[in-house]
Amino acid sequence: MITDGQWRELLWRRAEDPGSIRRAYQSRKRRNSLLNGKSTLFLVAADHPARGALGVGGDPMAMADRRSLLARLLTALANPDVDGVLGTPDVIEDLLLLDGLDERVVIGSMNRGGLAGADWEIDDRFTAYDASSIATFGLDGGKMLLRLVDSDPGTIPTLEGCARAVTELAEHGLMAMVEPLPYKRDHNDKLVLQKDSAALSRASAVAAGLGSTSAYTWLKLPAPQEPEIVLDTTALPALVLGGVPSANPEDDLASWGRSLRHPTVRGLVVGRALLYPPDGDVAAAVAAAAEILRTAKGVTE
Repeated sequence: MITDGQWRELLWRRAEDPGSIRRAYQSRKRRNSLLNGKSTLFLVAADHPARGALGVGGDPMAMADRRSLLARLLTALANPDVDGVLGTPDVIEDLLLLDGLDERVVIGSMNRGGLAGADWEIDDRFTAYDASSIATFGLDGGKMLLRLVDSDPGTIPTLEGCARAVTELAEHGLMAMVEPLPYKRDHNDKLVLQKDSAALSRASAVAAGLGSTSAYTWLKLPAPQEPEIVLDTTALPALVLGGVPSANPEDDLASWGRSLRHPTVRGLVVGRALLYPPDGDVAAAVAAAAEILRTAKGVTE
């Protein structure tokens, strides 16, 4: 919950004290490592709005209310099993001004230029954080979207931009979280995620080879139907992404759990499925995901 007083303070600082944002970056208390004491990592994601993707389920404007989104993020971050957040500068800075990110892992989202529904959607250019700003602001890494569409030349500049970002983040000793997603266009020219093992394995292999070193590269992957085949593609650490939530949260949890048992997988990065659950109970949705992670990794509370 964000009180009226907290909201007014946030709006005041945004308008009348923009320097408070840099001070908030500088004063944020960082934790010592990406992984927690259980050797896992659980992040909530909130970089969808910057790409114009505001819908969840049947509500096309679910993520358009910023106060509601921030309140949901703070609820998720209040769970001690949640390690941190992934977001674009506007979201991260709102959370900083709300004192919500001390001792949390913070991953900056980098390429949000492929606006949802645009003709150029696959050309995911870098329009948010870059490696230099992530290092300057004391964040813990950068995330990039790599949608691969063989028939769309917009894939080419995205590949090149992601490779450059992997190299630059590594120069700062920071995590490069690459999210490789293979897509095809259907007969209506709509982008459709290819979830078969061959397509996901190919995308993972391409992502793992980006940049001048893979020392700091992590993969962010959808939960595959055949986890062993896809996740055996590389030795890089991986995180399971939540993706578009289904109508049945129990199905999502079961799918994540199967992938979480693979030894290369270290945790979860989930956004809409936890922040906008069908019953509206964010705290319960986060707790259920945390339990799935603990069970899959054999961790006791």
